[in-house]
Amino acid sequence: MKQITGIDYIGVTMNFYCIDGKGKILLHKRGKACRDEVSRWDNGGGQLEFGETPEHGVLREIREELGCKATILEQIPAISAIRIQNGIKTHWLAIGFIVRVNPKDVKIMEKDKIDDIGWFTLANLPHPLHSAFRRYILQTDRIKYLKKYVKG
Repeated sequence: MKQITGIDYIGVTMNFYCIDGKGKILLHKRGKACRDEVSRWDNGGGQLEFGETPEHGVLREIREELGCKATILEQIPAISAIRIQNGIKTHWLAIGFIVRVNPKDVKIMEKDKIDDIGWFTLANLPHPLHSAFRRYILQTDRIKYLKKYVKG
């Protein structure tokens, strides 16, 4: 039987928080091909590949999802994201990075996984938000990392 990452064993993901350097954060609306939380706004991320460093992995994921280059500004503390999704317990170790991208270069590359993108301040975040973004960023002291780069 095939084992499923994040369900049968802990998955490792890199989360990215793209900022424009002018006080806004990029979020995307999850498309129908996403594994969960379809139509919710999320920051982005992807699974670490075997033999890859988290830094290389996050830059690869940004190129794959958004078609642009990014500069890593800061790594934020990793979290153990344990959630119940559709009645199933999931567990991911999430390594977060704040990165700067040029908004002019950002485009949707995975049209089945991303329905829309937008730039937001913390005071005008879209709804509904992905549960992990709310739970592990907005509702914890980890918000202080975003506040250094994103307007309230």
